[in-house]
Amino acid sequence: MTRYDAVVVGAGHNGLTAAAYLARAGLSVLVLERLGHVGGAAVSAQAFPDFPTRLSRYSYLVSLLPEQIATDLALDLDLVSRSTASYSPVVRGGRHTGLLVERDEGEATRASFRALTGSDDEYDAWRAFYAGLGDLAAQVAPTLTRPLATDVELRRAVDPEIWRDVVEQPLGRAIERRFRDDLVRGVVGTDALIGTFASLHDPSLIQNRCFLYHLIGNGTGEWRVPVGGMGAVTDALAGAAVAADAQIVTGAGVSSIRPADSGAGAEVRWHDGEQEHVVEAGHVLANVAPWVLRILLGEDEDPVTKPEGAQLKINFLLSRLPRLRSGLDPRIAFAGTLHLAEAQSDLEVSWAAATRGELPEPPPGEVYCHSLTDPSILGDVPDGTHTLTYFGLHTPARLFEADPVAAKAEAVRLAIASLDAVLEDPIDSVVMRSPSGEPCIEARIPQEIEAELAMPGGHIFHGDLDWPWASSRARLESPAERWGVQTSYDAVLLCGAGARRGGAVSGLGGHNAAHALLESR
Repeated sequence: MTRYDAVVVGAGHNGLTAAAYLARAGLSVLVLERLGHVGGAAVSAQAFPDFPTRLSRYSYLVSLLPEQIATDLALDLDLVSRSTASYSPVVRGGRHTGLLVERDEGEATRASFRALTGSDDEYDAWRAFYAGLGDLAAQVAPTLTRPLATDVELRRAVDPEIWRDVVEQPLGRAIERRFRDDLVRGVVGTDALIGTFASLHDPSLIQNRCFLYHLIGNGTGEWRVPVGGMGAVTDALAGAAVAADAQIVTGAGVSSIRPADSGAGAEVRWHDGEQEHVVEAGHVLANVAPWVLRILLGEDEDPVTKPEGAQLKINFLLSRLPRLRSGLDPRIAFAGTLHLAEAQSDLEVSWAAATRGELPEPPPGEVYCHSLTDPSILGDVPDGTHTLTYFGLHTPARLFEADPVAAKAEAVRLAIASLDAVLEDPIDSVVMRSPSGEPCIEARIPQEIEAELAMPGGHIFHGDLDWPWASSRARLESPAERWGVQTSYDAVLLCGAGARRGGAVSGLGGHNAAHALLESR
């Protein structure tokens, strides 16, 4: 075929979501993927050739994927809850201790707050704050798969104090007003900084928007582990798209998108490594970052507006879980999110250091052990083997520009040192090694994320997140505008993380672009 109703550029999870919806609606759909496989950042990979374990190489947890999308597309996907929400090791009075938060908070959580802070006051404040956030999430979550709600509608439906704290003023103010303990403040604030380089007091409120996205998934904000790794999410979506007769071509690098002068349709050029192809599309759904899309549309690269990622991702394979100096069972501590150097003061000092062009020391970061929740990813390995994933904050791409190799090595060293600081067993004593003695450690800096996934600047959200609603003054006349997927061209829609309600592994960009297209027909 040389003409399709819809051509999807990029077979990441959003592109596959869009293709599945459109093909199920009877449209002819072609998906073009630059890489030799589908999935984008939502993939599982055998990171260490000598071991069969398949790690979630890039993205690693699922929260925002609406149950409605899973139901609509009949996805064969199992998402499992983690038994621990978080554990945050800390040294108090010269003693190693920590803050434990159960997934279903009970007496152990209250006792941990009491032991750390000396009373129940912080836990009571915690429960009050997250109850209010839960009410906000319950209002916002259902709107994500509908045309955009407005800020006025949502503000009327939620508690004014919560709206002020999350939407109208820097999040750091609310955290400091509601909580006294430095570690508790940091545990709350870290959700505002995952993939976002900012101070908790940034006047732009980009940290507030990141915080909101981390708390609204399906109205609960719970982050779950996909059985089989992130590749299972991709496999389920690709299966749904193919079953509906969407055509997927990998190894297809799109070089240009040319909207017709009439505004109806567009021409897409792509190369398969041997020859160039041209295909016409009624609509093009761009599952690429808006910055990349502008280049495909013929504009020059603009370094000023290029996004900047700020994360360090490290995957480990361990012979066993290391013991913690606090004495907590590692099967509990590592079952959820383990916070490192993430007290509020740590976060602000690290942000300031990175702003000056210095690698933070110690760097703030979070650790996950997915194999505790989903041992199926391990494969045939010795008993006791586990995966470990580190996600570092406040490591913007600018810190690696001058000497990427040396800066990466130093960043990894600092990250491991921050983990070792809370461990009885250093990572070097438990990391698996190849037959040649190489440790099973795989790291990615923003520049490598950009090179491998075409995410400009290595920004995992394709750019700063926006509020998942529209201003009451916004123009919402066309279907694309109402669904938050519009571009400067009627025939080209955003369907990726750069759409208004994109970001994270959610399928929302694909769902909303598909519905905008269907509404316009």
